[in-house]
Amino acid sequence: MNNLFDLTGKVALVTGGTQGIGLATGIVLAKAGAMVCVNGRNDDKLLKCKKAFNEEGLEVYTLKFDITDEKDVDIGISEIEKKFGSIDILVNNAGIIKRMPILDMPVSDFKEIIDIDLVAAFIMSKRVVPKMIEKRSGKIINMCSMMSEYGRKTVSAYASAKGGLKLLTKNMCVEWAKYNIQVNGIGPGYIATEMTGALREKGNPFNDLVMSRTPAGKWGTPEDIANVALFLASKASDFVNGHILYVDGGILANFGYVKGENDL
Repeated sequence: MNNLFDLTGKVALVTGGTQGIGLATGIVLAKAGAMVCVNGRNDDKLLKCKKAFNEEGLEVYTLKFDITDEKDVDIGISEIEKKFGSIDILVNNAGIIKRMPILDMPVSDFKEIIDIDLVAAFIMSKRVVPKMIEKRSGKIINMCSMMSEYGRKTVSAYASAKGGLKLLTKNMCVEWAKYNIQVNGIGPGYIATEMTGALREKGNPFNDLVMSRTPAGKWGTPEDIANVALFLASKASDFVNGHILYVDGGILANFGYVKGENDL
């Protein structure tokens, strides 16, 4: 069983991996033996990321490049390849969200979210896949969302990007599975991170909504997502392909659930 999840000798790249789900994913992959590289765009956050790894007794290679720029991506990944070899595991984790009604959202904001949350995964995957094809081996994990499945007020751009990422994942599978490359997505539910801190405060209507509508009755943790990423990065998932694995405490499985009401 240990060998099944052993990533020793593997090179993994996590985009936007300096905090939250990305950071937890990188640490879990490193604990499984992978040489983890973390991309970010903020120097201070990259330093904090390195410190978090070191506190766990782990090594990490951090680097800064723009995942929406093909030339910059080529420079960054070429640097990784020179230092550690070609990338075996790519986690397209980087993403942003801007909450506002459709009529209030500038087209420039909509395009920015699509570029970072969707187009960047296309650019990154297209750059690393040729080496995976050569080796007849590779894992790509796209960080999707429950918003890949349904809409909510004020998240039109984010949901559009994540819905597109879901189908991009399936199309990548269709084209690359014959090369023994597995491309899957993770759809996190509502996760307790720095970004959701204000939403989780007691009395916040959104926190009440999450707590009442999620059958598990709680927010998830970044580690809940990271553990699934380990599965998808390992030999254990070698025949899992084109799949979006939702890690959401059951919220997508249920409609109209209110905690206490259905617990008889």
